[in-house]
Amino acid sequence: MRPTHSFQDLTRQRAFMRMWSARLFGTAGNQMLMVAVGWQMYGLTGSAWDLGLVGLYQFAPALLLTLVAGHVADRVHRGRIIAACLVTQASVALILVAATQGWGASASWASRELLLAVSVLLGVARAFQMPAQQALMPMLVPPAMLPRAMAFSSGGMQAAVIGGPALGGVIFVAGATAVYATCAFLFVAGSMLVAVLRYDHAPSPREPVSLRALLAGVEFVWRRKALLGAVSLDLFAVLLGGATALLPMFAKDILHVGAWGLGLLRAAPAAGALLASVVLTRWPLERRVGHTMLAAVALYGLCMAVFGLSGSFVLSLGALAISGGADMVSVVVRQTLMQIETPNAMRGRVSAVNSVFIGASNQLGEFESGATAALLGPVGSVLAGGLGTLLVAALWLKGFPALAHRDRMTE
Repeated sequence: MRPTHSFQDLTRQRAFMRMWSARLFGTAGNQMLMVAVGWQMYGLTGSAWDLGLVGLYQFAPALLLTLVAGHVADRVHRGRIIAACLVTQASVALILVAATQGWGASASWASRELLLAVSVLLGVARAFQMPAQQALMPMLVPPAMLPRAMAFSSGGMQAAVIGGPALGGVIFVAGATAVYATCAFLFVAGSMLVAVLRYDHAPSPREPVSLRALLAGVEFVWRRKALLGAVSLDLFAVLLGGATALLPMFAKDILHVGAWGLGLLRAAPAAGALLASVVLTRWPLERRVGHTMLAAVALYGLCMAVFGLSGSFVLSLGALAISGGADMVSVVVRQTLMQIETPNAMRGRVSAVNSVFIGASNQLGEFESGATAALLGPVGSVLAGGLGTLLVAALWLKGFPALAHRDRMTE
């Protein structure tokens, strides 16, 4: 029996690495694509409003379609869903190559309307891709290895988040067409890796499509207080404590470091998260995971408060890097608990609920930061958000005992 188990383990490892590589290519391609689309939109219109619309046009379909996408992920082969989403993004990149380059003697036909239209397509692809990706991971690794796999996977994504925009900026020297062509190559490579992925696919029982079936993931999370606490804790922490939208103001008006400093400030949280993921991959959390998650969120809020009060560029970088590491601990605990507690037949819909929370916290968090900064100034906004995150962690400690007293990932 030993050779059989070894063969199964090797097959799983290969499948996991194919999926990890596909996510790496897809995330890097998406980050590069966003940099190029935003830069091209601003070059065409010079409007900050249009830059905001690019993000809104991607977020709206993701919000509207995510629950449907979760239902699809529980009924259709998840690898094929991911491959189709990557192909869709590759098609968008090729459309932008053609529009930017033009055909023959014809001039470029890239326009504001085209960039907004492809933003909608990217939002639709993201709506279906995220639940399928999250729900597929537990099928590729044994439950005991899931925390380590989640940390390793998150580390790869953080590397792509850091390296994607940087690589896109370098390639942009050769023009937007070169960036879009590179993105198309990365998306195609990722789709080919996922297309050959093999796992034990067992679709959920055929139930009629209904509102109750679509909302089954919401009901599942609501009834399991440990999951509800973990997902809502992350939502409020990012909603209150996020400072990404205000970084240009801090770089220019408070820290006086200019564009190069802004780039370092934006990269600092991802760098801290990458380091934390390496540590969690080597030494995964085994005990007191509930208290660890709450402590990580509290540390995140404290770091935001320090960043808001700091007048030192070095201290600000350190606070942001530590906040990224603390956030990574919270993400790994939340993602692992969600996948372990959810049966396979429900993972797509539960992952869809998680995707909605993530999208809402990121987008609404930027709006909250801007609104409070208009009232309190950037320092007051970030300080209030950090203190609010500390308060949320304290309230969740008492309000969600099932999460706070969770000892191991697998009970």
